[in-house]
Amino acid sequence: MKAKIQELTSQYFPYVQECYHHLHAHPELSFEEYETSKFIQGELTKMGIPFRAGIAGTGILGRIEGRNPEKKVIALRADMDALPVCELVDIPWKSQNENVMHACGHDAHVSCLLGVAAILNELKNDFEGTVLLIFQPGEEKAPGGARLMLEDGLFDELKPEIILAQHVSVDYPTGTMGFLPGMIMASADEIHVKVHGKGGHGALPHLCNDTVLATAQTLVALQQVRSRLCHPLTPMVLTFGKFVAAGAQNIIPHEVLLSGTLRTVDEKWRTEAKKHIRRIITETCAAYGCTAEIDMPDGYPCVINNEEITDKARDFASEWVGEDNIRQLEMRMTGEDFAFFTQKYPSTFFRFGVKGEINANSGGLHSADFRIDEKAFETGIGGMAWLAWKFLMVPNP
Repeated sequence: MKAKIQELTSQYFPYVQECYHHLHAHPELSFEEYETSKFIQGELTKMGIPFRAGIAGTGILGRIEGRNPEKKVIALRADMDALPVCELVDIPWKSQNENVMHACGHDAHVSCLLGVAAILNELKNDFEGTVLLIFQPGEEKAPGGARLMLEDGLFDELKPEIILAQHVSVDYPTGTMGFLPGMIMASADEIHVKVHGKGGHGALPHLCNDTVLATAQTLVALQQVRSRLCHPLTPMVLTFGKFVAAGAQNIIPHEVLLSGTLRTVDEKWRTEAKKHIRRIITETCAAYGCTAEIDMPDGYPCVINNEEITDKARDFASEWVGEDNIRQLEMRMTGEDFAFFTQKYPSTFFRFGVKGEINANSGGLHSADFRIDEKAFETGIGGMAWLAWKFLMVPNP
């Protein structure tokens, strides 16, 4: 069967490239993937694959039934949202949507899953079980499309025994696949603050509450959460990337905006850290005569790969790409809403390398010059199709 899947991978490679070019040129932000969803629905319809659309807004669940459909159920997931980034790469399929770009590879994930769907649909008479195809919105934005799809009854009709998800990696060369059992990614929470005060003339600060100074001091004070309140051996990141004081050189604004992210690998500390953050913001702003409006929506929990499933996936992948092309991933402080799936179902989140000559000097994930070596689609299509096939063949315990 390996030779057959290799043959089908080569056959559908141009199709996946076409899908990728289209999706890359037409990116859509989180929970706004209307045209992307229509495109996927159209492709599944052409393949004759039944699906349910409109889950959590734009989400889709496709279904490929083999012989004896209830014998085993596995799910494959691809996220489909883009980022608010202005693309700097000059390619024929450059983003046509101003200040929106697929800078995280989700267009590649969707395209590869469509290729996998085409392959498994051709092989459905050769396996027993059912393959669910999850096309998920809103991975990049809390509360996360994975969570919303689950809450919207994603698996009400049929529950998977395992879920697989893959992600591009610019850290590893084309042709490689990477795995890590257990904890693989941190939790991720957003922090949004509005500091309010009495603005006014910059030359008359005694008549104002300096919102800019209050916010600046708050930003500095918050660093003690990591340096003094967190256990020294507990990984944590607290980063603020947005500070908006829309005044002028001689105007103190009435309102200042501050936004950041909290990353942890300990759920108990995650809860405690949020309390410390709220307290420090409130008390520091109060010391400057200002008030703070704080919004910290529940974000993503830690991504924890099922050890048994991940070890099996790694072994299966070594049969596909060769042991020399298997990489041991490192635990990262990045977040992923695939975490919501890992909380409920045995799952594994793995990566496939996309670094080649064409993007040797390109930027990483979320950068404006992010680029993919499209030769990597051979691994993105064939690797996932092979893993799906092998898991379908594994006897139930």
